[in-house]
Amino acid sequence: MFEYAPAPESRSVVDIAGSYGLFIDGAFDGGKDGNVFKTVNPATEEVLAEVAAAGPEDVDRAVAAARRAFGPWSALPGAERAKYLFRIARIIQERSRELAVLESLDNGKPIKESRDVDLPLVAAHFFYYAGWADKLAYAGFGPDPRPIGVAGQVIPWNFPLLMLAWKIAPALATGNTVVLKPAETTPLSALFFADVCRQAELPPGVVNIVTGAGDTGAYLVQHPDVNKVAFTGSTEVGREIARAVSGTAKRLTLELGGKAANIVFDDAPIDQAVEGIVNGIFFNQGHVCCAGSRLLVQESVADELLVSLKRRMATLRVGDPLDKNTDIGAINSAAQLTRITELSEIGASEGAERWSPECTLPDRGFWFAPTIFTGVTQAHRIAREEIFGPVLSVLTFRTPEEAVAKANNTPYGLSAGIWTEKGSRILAVADKLRAGVVWANTFNKFDPASPFGGYKESGYGREGGRHGLEAYLA
Repeated sequence: MFEYAPAPESRSVVDIAGSYGLFIDGAFDGGKDGNVFKTVNPATEEVLAEVAAAGPEDVDRAVAAARRAFGPWSALPGAERAKYLFRIARIIQERSRELAVLESLDNGKPIKESRDVDLPLVAAHFFYYAGWADKLAYAGFGPDPRPIGVAGQVIPWNFPLLMLAWKIAPALATGNTVVLKPAETTPLSALFFADVCRQAELPPGVVNIVTGAGDTGAYLVQHPDVNKVAFTGSTEVGREIARAVSGTAKRLTLELGGKAANIVFDDAPIDQAVEGIVNGIFFNQGHVCCAGSRLLVQESVADELLVSLKRRMATLRVGDPLDKNTDIGAINSAAQLTRITELSEIGASEGAERWSPECTLPDRGFWFAPTIFTGVTQAHRIAREEIFGPVLSVLTFRTPEEAVAKANNTPYGLSAGIWTEKGSRILAVADKLRAGVVWANTFNKFDPASPFGGYKESGYGREGGRHGLEAYLA
């Protein structure tokens, strides 16, 4: 097997300051109470920067700035708002190398993913919704749809810049203003996006960014002058937010956890399916809400597929996220690594057979080897609970009916995958799966024109596509 020489991307392309403030009303400031937290590189545990922690007074100021900006911004013709969105998209493209390196440093994901997946999709979402800004009357939500007001948006740490784009682009296109709270462990790309907004000469107050922990997000969600709440993250926090806004006039969309089934039938092309399985669970270290974390494989081809899967997993390269050869980067935080480790140990203790390829993990940072469990049943916790890491549970089935029953036997309903040569089987099975997105002979494919969202405990509402406008229109 070939050995790969290191091919590191230079971190000199991004200039990270020692400290960052909040972005409120078009300017950075340090926050009223002076509290700060540190953001670290999960691959090395090096402190990247100190970041201001927004308190209630800071959130009040950000919401007030968004409220002041709402009138003039919503009064602009759609074509004028579109110009700003187009400008933001082009600046993101121009600064994509800088932003990709920043994302990999702060998040731990491989540079080839942040460079080739995240950043192109971020720009594409702003381009796409820029195109909608002057066509809202034709979106199917009435002849004269109106913006809602101030949107409070809380995003997760797994795709920091991409989730920002999913939230901010449709909000701005429809005439709303935004207060966004990025995840505590990955605030830097949102703060760099604030600089993109200034570079695009976006009017002050249209986008405000408040950094901090869960209490900052909770205050933003509960703020009486926020009209719309959008949240992507865990189902547990999603429940808390739903309770917090119930009984109010706030609009709410939630994109929560998942435990997707990736179903491989006996006529599927094995090598193609293996690539889809690897992409489905090991992309972004498994930090993907729609990850294919349950592999359902037809019994007659299970042994053949597992041999091929293990052979492919042995070629995955774990290590420095800034190395262009790296397939699997660092786990985002010590807390997440602890959860992945605990659930994997529970899987082994409950009788599932654990396997990982031989790989040397770095001495510093947060790392977990790609892992599969065989002999898994529906009763195992690793088959029911979202692990949110590079861990795959393998189950078998005999008939399409059994595959559907097992796939749907979950409290989640975000995504699923089907692998078969028969188009009729794809349509028949997809129609029975209770999942918001069903991929056929592929996995983890996204397009800004295609809506994304789930059922059951995976949340409600859709992001992306024409459907993604609805949550921001009255």
